[in-house]
Order: sequence, then structure tokens, then C-alpha cells
Amino acid sequence: MAVKGSSLGLAAVAEALGSSEQALRLIVSILMGYPFALFQRCFLFQKEVYLIHLYNTLTGLSIAYFNFGAQFFHSLLCVLIQFLILRLMGRTVTAVCTTFCFQMTYLMAGYYFTATEHYDIKWTMPHCVLTLKLIGLAIDYYDGGQVVEVLTPEQQRFAVRGVPTLLEVSGFSYFYGAFMVGPQFSMTDYQKLARGEMTDVPSQRPNSFVPALKRLTLGLIFLVIYTLLSPYVSDEYFLSDKFLEQSFWFRCFYMLVWGKVVLYKYVTCWLVTEGVCILIGLGYNGQDENGKPKWDACANMKVWLYETTPLFTGTIASFNINTNAWVARYIFKRLKFLGNKLLSQALALFFLAIWHGLHSGYLVCFQMELLIVIVEKQVVSLVRNSPALSTLASITVLKPVFYVLQQTNHWMFMGYSLVSFCLFTWDKWLKVYSSNACATERKAKESRVTARRLYRVCICHRGVWSPCLPSLLC
Repeated sequence: MAVKGSSLGLAAVAEALGSSEQALRLIVSILMGYPFALFQRCFLFQKEVYLIHLYNTLTGLSIAYFNFGAQFFHSLLCVLIQFLILRLMGRTVTAVCTTFCFQMTYLMAGYYFTATEHYDIKWTMPHCVLTLKLIGLAIDYYDGGQVVEVLTPEQQRFAVRGVPTLLEVSGFSYFYGAFMVGPQFSMTDYQKLARGEMTDVPSQRPNSFVPALKRLTLGLIFLVIYTLLSPYVSDEYFLSDKFLEQSFWFRCFYMLVWGKVVLYKYVTCWLVTEGVCILIGLGYNGQDENGKPKWDACANMKVWLYETTPLFTGTIASFNINTNAWVARYIFKRLKFLGNKLLSQALALFFLAIWHGLHSGYLVCFQMELLIVIVEKQVVSLVRNSPALSTLASITVLKPVFYVLQQTNHWMFMGYSLVSFCLFTWDKWLKVYSSNACATERKAKESRVTARRLYRVCICHRGVWSPCLPSLLC
């Protein structure tokens, strides 16, 4: 429930833009990160850390209240309980397990009691981001109590050695640049930010205006593209009789284009919020081999790779990077004791599915992702190990043709798996999938019939007939 005071004006603006009021509030909220970041740069850089924690807490809470009204108490309650878990249970496995169970149960309960058949922007949207943040904090706090020798270099980097205060945990949780849609970042990076250490020039404000402006501009470009194209490729069209009456190849092409466009709304939000993180310094990631500062610590998108990769694994590596890195760090790698990489990967994807929501479509989508990745790796391995196929793939003239075919196949399967992700409930995504399956079967039957007829014509023309050969085509 949003704040009602400004609801009338925002509703009118949203209607004029052809958007929902909640979507407009979301865009306003992530754009407000820029003036918030400018204020912090100008007046709070290297000030007392408690002032920075207080500022981040108040701005984050104001964003939560602006979007969801009194329902902001859900996040506040979970932050307070998380602080108590850290203080009362300490650096123990019990604290980690309690955190995981409580935070995930609270999120699942939120999904259950607010569930609808459509995607709604409600308090559970930022809460799923907060859930990962608090679980990661508990694990890093546990690692901070272990001897260095038993930790991996990655775990050593993120381990929280000190005891966070309530204000510190609140500032970390409500940081305005990542509260609504991410990205994920660690408590250790946040502590460096509060101390003024996330900068390319020691003891000075980061030179991050230009990198931040580039990400903001890129995000706005994707916003314009999505705004212009989304009315022509809607989710609702999948369920219409008109879609079911279309040809098989039209439906495949529609899924391809729709899948490409529908993801741009996520790309927009992540690029804009990344710009906020860069502007304040949280995006600083050291220097490259040439001594130039890198600002990709909070990058959730590798735009060039995302737009050009012909592989499904390339899309995974370039899309929602920080969330994928979080799952790899805190779920996948922590399941190493199972001794089975495929099982660990399946459990990590299962966690991602239920973290997104309780609808069956999420489970189906991530199951498809796992299967597609497995098949893709096998195909790539087959081509590399086959001299004939490797030679064919290396022919310069044919490379553009292969690239177009790969991209088409890649985005068709991407759109196909996203159908269940976006339609949520089994009755909706099953209707779309079953219609395509029936169309595929009809096409296959038609192809077999045509092949048999052509075969008979060829055999009869030669004056030869073998009754066993045509059966191979049945």
C-alpha cells in the first residue's frame, strides 16, 4: 500500500505515461538515489560513520514508506530480529541456520499472503533483496570468527571481524542505492564506504561522475526501448485466442521478441541503481592492469555481453550478476560437502526459484535453465571434439550464418523458458506450452508425411521399391 497523500497526482502521471502507479513510484525511488548520493558526497564524505549509517537508514525507510506505506514495518522487523540473532547467538552455526530459516520463512509467508495471479510491486519485492543481504551478513559474521587458515580467499575478503551495531546493520540494510532492486553487496564493502575508503583517490571523493552518468544514460535508453516496445509484446497476448490461432513459427518468433523485450525492465532498474552505487563510491573495484579505476563492483549487467552472446551461459554470466554471485558464494560453494557439482547446482537453482516466489512457473523456469545449460555444454563439447564440425564452424564465410542461427535458437529458448517465469500459475504457462507442443507434433507429422511421399516418388521414378526402407521414415 503506497502513501495516499501523493497518490492522486502520481496516478494521473502514471496514467498519462501508460504505466501503473506502483511502477512509477519504483522508477522515482531508484532515480532519487542520485540526489541522495550527491548529498552524501558533498556533506557526509569521511564524516562520523554513525551519521552515514543514520542517513542511509532514514533515506531507505523513506523510500520504503513512499512505496508501501505502513508495510515498511516488515523490513524493519526483520532487520531488528537479525541484529538480535547476531548479538545473542554470536558467530555460531545455530545463528546462521536460524537466520536462514527465519528470513526465508518470513519471505515465503509474505509471498503466500500477498500472492495474486499477476506480478505486483509490493513490499515483498525489496524484501527478497533484503533477505539475501541479511543471510549473507549472518554467514560473513560467522566466517569472521573462524581462523584465517580454514577460510578461502573469497571468504576471508567478506568475513566480518567486528561486531556490527544496530545502526550499522540498519544502514547496510536500507542503503538507498540498493534497497528496492539491489544490487547485493557485502557488509565489509559497506563499512569501507562508511569510512570513506571506496574511492580511487585516497582521502578524496571518488572521481565517479562520468562512470555513473554513463550507466544512468544507458539505463534510460533501455527504459525508452522497453516503453516503446512493451505494448506490442504483452504477457496477456499469450493467453488470447488470437495467439493460439497463429502459426507455429509465428508463435516461436513472438516468444523470441517478447523474451528479449520483457527483460529490459530489469536491465533498466539495475543500470540506474548501479549508477547510484558508482556515484557514491560503492561501485569502486580497484584498478585494472593499466592503473585505471574499475567501477563494476555493483554491476548487475554486462550489457555488451548480454546483447551479443549467442550462448545461454553467456546470458547467465551477463544478467543479474550480483544475485548469481551471491548464490554461488553462499549456496553453491557451501554445498561442496555433497561431492556432486550437478546436485549442488540443482539445489542452488531450486533456492533461486523459491526465493523468487511460490508460483510453479518459477520452478519450471529454473528447471529449464538447468536442462538448457547442460544440453548447451554437451553441444559445445561435441563440436570442439569433432574435427569435421570444428572445421565447419571455423569457416569465415559461414560464421555470420552460424551466429544468426545461434542467436535465434538462444533467444527462442530463452523466451520459451521465460513464459512460465512471467505467467506464474500452472494453468497459464501450461496452456501456452501445450499449444506449442501440439503445433510441434502437427509439424512433425506433416514433415514425416511429406518425406514419405517424396521418398516414394523418388523410388518409383527409379523403378525400384524396397518395402523396408520407407518404414524408416515412419
